[in-house]
Amino acid sequence: MSLATPVTIPTKLATPLPGRRYDHFFFSGMALLLLFTVFLGFAHSYYLAGIFNAPLPSRIIHVHGALFTCWVLLLVTQTSLVAAGRVDVHRNLGIVGFLLACLMVVVGVLAATDSLAHRTSPSGLDPKLFYVIPISDMVIFSTLVFFAFRFRTNAAAHKRLILVATVVLMTAAIARWPIAFTHRNPVRAAMVTYLFLLILVIYDFWATRKVHRATIWAATFLIFVEQVRIPVGKTEAWHAFATWAQSLGR
Repeated sequence: MSLATPVTIPTKLATPLPGRRYDHFFFSGMALLLLFTVFLGFAHSYYLAGIFNAPLPSRIIHVHGALFTCWVLLLVTQTSLVAAGRVDVHRNLGIVGFLLACLMVVVGVLAATDSLAHRTSPSGLDPKLFYVIPISDMVIFSTLVFFAFRFRTNAAAHKRLILVATVVLMTAAIARWPIAFTHRNPVRAAMVTYLFLLILVIYDFWATRKVHRATIWAATFLIFVEQVRIPVGKTEAWHAFATWAQSLGR
């Protein structure tokens, strides 16, 4: 009687995926990139002008600039804390971040309304049409921050929602870059911010071979609102609303 010789079938070794091993580097790097974006946009008119002594049109704009600067600095701090393993401090500081975000939305709307009341528009657009841009930014930002806070126990979704929420704020900075393509053009500046979203999508796919659901939904929501806001801003209904807001701002 002969014994059957077992046949060995060669198997192809699966290539291990990077997974979340590089999250600390990626999100910390993105936070620094966003900080640089803001500094480059507002260096001449705000940071290098002395911040408190910067020639801004009103006090509410000063408060607006200070709060939004604090948000970006907080983002850098929070990603650094996670990278250093201080998740406990990160969570406690996250409550401060949520309260800061709420205050930013209120002040952001007040600052936009103040500019509308003074008939000023950084883009050269009709002030009532331009008003739809900062207001829609606050809608996107507040929505994404709300869901980021709601899913704060889901680290992967939370960090992506916060990142995309911060990307929304980059339009104003990029529109002030000393580059002809984006200078004083919020529509083109918004399109440039999509590069941040593209980087996030590429990282997701590289790390896990799929794009995270939070990335998909947050990016889709951001792009959709930004694409429909200009047509909405040209409607009679929006102009009627802007006229009412302008009267309140006065």
